[in-house]
Amino acid sequence: MTYRNLSLETLELEFNPRATARNLDERLAASAAASAETRARLDCVLDVRYGPGEKETLDIFPAASPGAPVQLFIHGGYWRAMDKSDYSFIADVFQPAGATTVVINYDLCPAVTLDTIVEQSNRSIAWTWRNIADHGGDPDRLYVSGNSAGGHLTAMALAHDWTADGLPADVIKGAAPITGVFDCEPVLDITVNEEVRLEPEAARRLSPLHNPPRRALPLLIAVGGAEPRLWIGMSEDYAALCRTNGIDCEYLEMPGQDHFDISRAAGDPDSPLAQAMLRMMGL
Repeated sequence: MTYRNLSLETLELEFNPRATARNLDERLAASAAASAETRARLDCVLDVRYGPGEKETLDIFPAASPGAPVQLFIHGGYWRAMDKSDYSFIADVFQPAGATTVVINYDLCPAVTLDTIVEQSNRSIAWTWRNIADHGGDPDRLYVSGNSAGGHLTAMALAHDWTADGLPADVIKGAAPITGVFDCEPVLDITVNEEVRLEPEAARRLSPLHNPPRRALPLLIAVGGAEPRLWIGMSEDYAALCRTNGIDCEYLEMPGQDHFDISRAAGDPDSPLAQAMLRMMGL
């Protein structure tokens, strides 16, 4: 889809979730508080370093039994905000169900470029595959998910050539990009780009809509039904691209949920989103 015929005001409203979010500060504070409570309640190993970058750390919530499947979650924030500590609540779905949960950090724009963030995200996945057995996880049952910018990074990981890193091609056994940024072109014309600083060539090169998954795998693409029409369209288009490339993905649109509702739903064991993610893992 081309966005060049749309006004800057329309682009901002359609592609910057913070521009239309209700009570955003209160909702983000509630998620942070819930995450702090999760860390206090569940067994966890915090701030494990996976790479040289300032924020290249991750938190591990080990399952009670060894050899558990692993859910690696990549936080959102449009590559310029938020922190893994805001998303510890994800572990409330997976650890009680018998999975080890990993929540990663990465450096943020404008301190680094989006290219660097993609590299860091992929490095966290490679580190987890190589090291998670030390924390009771099964590297051969590694699943990846993320919301918003994390959805973009999840999709880019599916397009990555893992064999070039000395890992199996199927290192990721299933994935759930949630309300993802699948087309980076609109970012060029919204206020987000004051910090992300994308150029047109990079916007195309780093868009999942131009980088389909390299292999078929269980794939769940989720978006909120109350999100802007063009934002929902990115998830629809990515699902269509995957199907065109022989990947039978599940598309889940959750009625009445906006961008921040559906991100929180990933940590609600009773939500359709969390239930679908657990089914993917065989839990």
